[in-house]
Amino acid sequence: MKRIGLLTSGGDAPGMNAAIRSVVRTALYYGMEVFGIQRGYQGLIENDMIEMNMRSVSEILNRGGTMLRTARCEEMLCSEGQGKAVSALEKRGIDGLVVIGGDGTFRGAKCLTECYGIPTIGIPGTIDNDLEYTDYTLGFDTAVNTCINIVNMLRDTMNSHERISVVEVMGNRCGDIALYTGITSGAEIIIVPEIKFDMEDVVMRINRSRKSGKHSNIIVVSEGACSAEEFARELKAMTDYSVRTTTIGHIQRGGSPTMADRMLAAQFGNKAVRLLKENIGNRVVGIRRNKIIDLDIIEAVEMKKKFNYELYETLQMISM
Repeated sequence: MKRIGLLTSGGDAPGMNAAIRSVVRTALYYGMEVFGIQRGYQGLIENDMIEMNMRSVSEILNRGGTMLRTARCEEMLCSEGQGKAVSALEKRGIDGLVVIGGDGTFRGAKCLTECYGIPTIGIPGTIDNDLEYTDYTLGFDTAVNTCINIVNMLRDTMNSHERISVVEVMGNRCGDIALYTGITSGAEIIIVPEIKFDMEDVVMRINRSRKSGKHSNIIVVSEGACSAEEFARELKAMTDYSVRTTTIGHIQRGGSPTMADRMLAAQFGNKAVRLLKENIGNRVVGIRRNKIIDLDIIEAVEMKKKFNYELYETLQMISM
């Protein structure tokens, strides 16, 4: 394999730039040419590419976001759009493709491999950590650390005013950001889409903590379960406590990646290129039990994310 393409697609995640750097420099080490595709699959369809070299990826390791930019692409869902994408790859003489993104990105790659025979390797770049085949996705650790820092600052104010803080984090279908943030920031309660919550139980737990001497409470809510505003309204209707809401929003997507995400990016990018070098496609890379692995892309995208009930039970035991 002599020439590869590289794109980032879907929501941006801290560590994407570090992964781009790893892919480009590993490919150049093996004597390959690399074309960076702007704006994900949309740029691929439009043949919007740039040739990349060592200097192209200098000083991006510490930067959040993605230098290749990203976009949602509905056109990639239809055969006409897919045909344009394949035509663009053929015009550039690109032999294989590395895609960085989440479930939707992988499904696009799966189509290119299954229907058109283009070798593709997927790198899991999504802050939600919603892919079952890998223990962690690129950007998750940074996003959780951002949430921890915000909760730490909120707790100072909540303690001062004896308030309840309802903090909404991202995670539409997966509650991992809320779960990990809740445990590592000392939140008393987490609300996730995987477990139906009972407001009467929430109130009982808050009352119990207040009786034990606590003056404030932190509740972390995953956006997939409900909004912070909606949760706070229901809580206020049942109690006399002072309640404030904070929606962290897109702050979670930005910022310099943590050491953990930079390490994952380096390893994921290197593994992806080494697979293509051996003319192996139709795979995704990931990490399991602290070991970098690769898996059939079709198998990976069909896996349903399992919620970590053991961690949830840990929170129930050590909170309050």
